[in-house]
Amino acid sequence: MDIKQARYNMVEQQIRPWDVLNQDVLDLLFEVRREDFVPEAHQALAFVDMEIPLGHGQSMWTPRLEARALQELAIRPGDRVLEVGTGSGYLTALLAAQADAVVSVDIVPEFTASAMQKLRAHGFDNVMLHTGDAARDWPDTSGFDVIVLTGSTPLLSDAFLQRLHVGGRMFAIVGEAPVMQARLITCTAPGAARGVTLFETCVAPLVNAPQPAAFVF
Repeated sequence: MDIKQARYNMVEQQIRPWDVLNQDVLDLLFEVRREDFVPEAHQALAFVDMEIPLGHGQSMWTPRLEARALQELAIRPGDRVLEVGTGSGYLTALLAAQADAVVSVDIVPEFTASAMQKLRAHGFDNVMLHTGDAARDWPDTSGFDVIVLTGSTPLLSDAFLQRLHVGGRMFAIVGEAPVMQARLITCTAPGAARGVTLFETCVAPLVNAPQPAAFVF
């Protein structure tokens, strides 16, 4: 496979047509080698418009979803980021390339260990990885400028809003299959936020994501 051409095709045929036009984001997709974060068994699929299985019921996002989320979050050099769901570590790397620091949490120890190895190999020393359950909250007294949930959630926990600094942005996919909405929530004041729906999509849920209360007759 011609890696250089495959990467170019991914950007020009998948990502740019999906309204990802921010040049900094597009340049980053050429700089951070996606193929290095794809499981070895699926290397040939590194640039294909599909979710790549990671095991444990989880998958990598499609390239266009990764790029679109990055563009919508508009990460600044001084930002501190929380990523819930490390997965392969590729999105973690993209976030770390733009932010000051990234805290990434995954409930699967194998994901944490593998991502740590790959991120260190690529020279990312501004990432702190944790193995834990952060689907409903991740206590951190320092707070965050950006929060990304890489798995879907039927309900969005209010606790995440409390972790956002004023002006902070959160990207979350909310709902249940087959209809989910990608949403961007911006903290406008302490405890207050405005949200916009960006597009419809469908991704695997976060383990232990909050569920709607069951109706009892």
